[in-house]
Order: sequence, then structure tokens, then C-alpha cells
Amino acid sequence: MSDMVDWPRPYFTAPAGEPFLFYVAYGQIPKSLEISASKYRCAGIPPGIELMQYGPERHPEVVSSFRSGYLWETLQQRDPDLAASVAQQEHCVVIRGAMADSGTLNDFRDLIGLLTYCLDSGCVALYDPQMFAWWKPAEWRRTVFERDGAAPRQHVVILSSDEDGDTEWIHTRGLRKFGRPDLSVHRVPAEHRDAVMDLCNRFIELQAFGGTIEEGQLVRMHSLPPGLTCHHRGSVEDPDFNNVHVEIEWPAA
Repeated sequence: MSDMVDWPRPYFTAPAGEPFLFYVAYGQIPKSLEISASKYRCAGIPPGIELMQYGPERHPEVVSSFRSGYLWETLQQRDPDLAASVAQQEHCVVIRGAMADSGTLNDFRDLIGLLTYCLDSGCVALYDPQMFAWWKPAEWRRTVFERDGAAPRQHVVILSSDEDGDTEWIHTRGLRKFGRPDLSVHRVPAEHRDAVMDLCNRFIELQAFGGTIEEGQLVRMHSLPPGLTCHHRGSVEDPDFNNVHVEIEWPAA
């Protein structure tokens, strides 16, 4: 694998968390995996990652367990063709596990290659519960696999919801893939929305590429008022994130 291109983390100084990955590929893959290293940029299944295939003869309830609830109903409304294709599948592959927090994203690179192999080998869709996303094979290949490098913003979603009619709560999901906390900003006024989105994107890339946010760290951006501070909160049991998070707080009035 000497010709495999590394995916460096230029801001990494020391381990800071445990990257956790969780995907569901709908369909059936060969029992014997023969993944071309050159075609898929994959040196093998990353240490700590497990592949578990389910179907009519092995825990069929797992196959149907992801086809219910709000996210499934949303997919049925937004992309009925993809939902119908997923609904026809009797098999799925669950890919999940924890990886080492290191100075490269090579294990993450290998995982993306593995997931692309699953989609090329009989799976019709990929479900990412950490960022509330359903991927079509062509969309995954174009948006994720064919990117030059890790492209962290494609693996983390920024969500927003109204709080009191005048402000929004903006937060992320998916940074646990990189062993880093998600982000949360409450009471975002309309005039600062774009700047907060920019801040989230900057912190996504900083953390994915190995950086950390210190407790009490000040936010310094010309487009935001001075005095915003970062505070570590929560646990991986928090349903809003399925991860710990950093609460970015506005300065006291």
C-alpha cells in the first residue's frame, strides 16, 4: 500500500477523542470481500470497524428497524423512489465501530472506500444516522468518494430550528466521526445567522483535521460580536447530538 495517499490532520497534536462511525448499507454484498486498494483507496477494513450482515435468516428485524420514524417518513416524502428501493431490500449491512484518534484520517479514507465498495457491490442506499442522511449511490460517489481528500463538511450536517420566532438554534451532527464534539449556538438572531454558519464550518474543519476547542475559548470573528465563549457540555447519550458538544455562548448583556 506504499502508493496510498495519506489524508493528514495538520492541526493534530495529541489524541482527544474516540472517532465513532455508524452506517447502514441497504442490500447484500459478497460474503468474501475483495476490495481493490487502487480502485477504492482502501487498505482494508479499519481496525475497530465491524461489518454485520442481516437478512431473512439473521435478525430480519434489524433490516426493518431503520425504516421507521421521522427520518424514514421524511425520506418517503422527499425521495419516494429511493424509499421504495430501500423498502424492497431484505438485507442490510451495518458498518460501525470506534477507531483510533491519530494524526491522519487514513482509517476514515479506508472506511469511505469500504462504503463505496458496498454501494458498487449490490447495495442501493447508504444511511448515515449520525447526520440524518440517506445517500443514493451516485450522490455518495460524486459528493464524497470523488472528492480530493476527507472533505469534512460533507460528513457533518448543520441544522437549525426556530426558538422564539426571532432567533434560531444552530447546531451540528456528525463530528463524532472525527472524535470531536459537535457544536451548538442558541439564540442566533437573523443578522448573525450567516456568520454563525461560517463559524460552524470553520470549527468543523478545524476539529476534523485534528484541532481542539479549549474550554472557555473566545471566538474572534469580525462578523460576530466580541465575547462569545466555548463551553464543553453533554454526553454521547444526548439525543440532539448522540455526542458531546461545545456550547458557544453569547456575551452577557
